[in-house]
Amino acid sequence: MRHRAFCLALIAAGAPAPRATPCAEPAKSDPGLAAVDVAAANISPVFHQLVMFTLPAHFRAVFERTNGGFYIREHLPEGESVDKWTRMVTLTGARDLASNPNATPQLMVERMTAGFRRNCPDSFSTAVLGSQSVDGFEGFEAIASCGHQQSAAGAYSETAIMLALKGSADYYTLQWAERGTDSRGPLTLDTAYWTKQFDRLRPIRLCPIVPGEAPPYLNCVERKP
Repeated sequence: MRHRAFCLALIAAGAPAPRATPCAEPAKSDPGLAAVDVAAANISPVFHQLVMFTLPAHFRAVFERTNGGFYIREHLPEGESVDKWTRMVTLTGARDLASNPNATPQLMVERMTAGFRRNCPDSFSTAVLGSQSVDGFEGFEAIASCGHQQSAAGAYSETAIMLALKGSADYYTLQWAERGTDSRGPLTLDTAYWTKQFDRLRPIRLCPIVPGEAPPYLNCVERKP
């Protein structure tokens, strides 16, 4: 549900339609991408900027794709797969969306939240956390939840806290999601808990790409707030 919802939300918010089929669910995780033993800065170029956030210990990238103007990378705890997981950290990017005057971080989060609602109208819940500034960039944050979801792995609940950021040229989203016990009704959302979970991903930075600079991108990592 999450992979397709992110893609459709970006398109609905005004991102250019991607080529091929980026809305298809990734079938397999990549066991060759090692987990880190301690929380560490995770930084990489996504279209026009470097995106940095803190990846918690023992998480690893299991899926990454760039397709046209759409980018997505998913991270899971070591030993989990895209078919069966308990926690997921997802980064997405929409190239050149910042030039669309109709796009806003709030609209992007609302579209993503609507994707949850469509998948579980009877067990949907949400909490709006509102506007915020992240590293000097305009952002908007909310929590969305499905008390009941069904897949080949069984029935479960799924909740995500989602941040959308308007970068210098592109839009980015960063999400912390968890799956838990199935509930036929809407879950009560503890905003303090979800905010604390998302804070594990901070600091979050959007930095310019310096020509010729190679990983670990010290110009961004060592930059003072």
